[in-house]
Amino acid sequence: MTITNGVLRRVRAQFPFIWLLALLLWGGLALADTQVTPPACEIAAGSVPLDGGVVHYSRAGQGPTVLLLHGLFAQKEQWHALLCALAAAGFDALAPDLPGFGQSTGFPVTDYDLEHQVDLLHRFIGGLGLHEFALAANSMGGTIAALYVQRHPRGVRRLAFVGPPLGVVDWAPGVRQAIQDGINPFIPIDDDQLDLELRLLFATPPPVPAPVREALIKDYVARNRHYQQVWDSVNLYDRVLDHPLKVSVPVLILWGESDGIYAVAGAQTLHRRLPGSTRITLPDAGHLPMMERPAETAAVLIPFLRGRR
Repeated sequence: MTITNGVLRRVRAQFPFIWLLALLLWGGLALADTQVTPPACEIAAGSVPLDGGVVHYSRAGQGPTVLLLHGLFAQKEQWHALLCALAAAGFDALAPDLPGFGQSTGFPVTDYDLEHQVDLLHRFIGGLGLHEFALAANSMGGTIAALYVQRHPRGVRRLAFVGPPLGVVDWAPGVRQAIQDGINPFIPIDDDQLDLELRLLFATPPPVPAPVREALIKDYVARNRHYQQVWDSVNLYDRVLDHPLKVSVPVLILWGESDGIYAVAGAQTLHRRLPGSTRITLPDAGHLPMMERPAETAAVLIPFLRGRR
């Protein structure tokens, strides 16, 4: 596989990302929490051709490699604040758009199957020539990381769940109620449903400019069939981690106390399935702690990656 690197770009807390959801979530939250936002850094944009598609990634820093995996309907930019914090701490931080998400288009719907995502991730890692690395992942990405470590343990130094992974516990009451009401809160098709999604994702939902709201909803409506197909495929794994896990590397479980997707009580459940793991709950954080509380997340993650936790 060949690797292409784009130009370096300056990343700041208020950087207006092209991908609209990243603009909404990261920019808005950083403005609300400017005193603890990690510093800006230079981020390289790269890509790896894979299976007829292209996997795009962001990378910064030098040192031990940390691979950051996003969740469902998300993208690499959600990691940029934490990526800069890791780079400043002496790590080589790398965040891909998983195949089919963000800029990594050109993949068929069958590639969204999580077992296939594990295979594609392994080939992506091989294409980059990575031989030893840590995995830090959120939500669906956490599930992919857990499956990856069990299938390909060689080379993985540490595993960090930054926010709960899919497949450990049932949906939180708010998600279950929405689904019972005929609403998929992850595929909002009007203003009220978008507000619901934000309340479930964040302890303090960010303000959303009207043009961004309109563009997001328009995309969910126009490509609703695609989003539903992806949801159906991924949701087949809703209990995939519901058993003792054969993971031999050190594990960190970081769970937001106000997570509206998976209730914080699930942190203890996952902790029991991973004997010896480190469990930490983060106040005033929801499902995306790397975005809502990037500095606090870094303060927990960095010592763990250095072997101090």
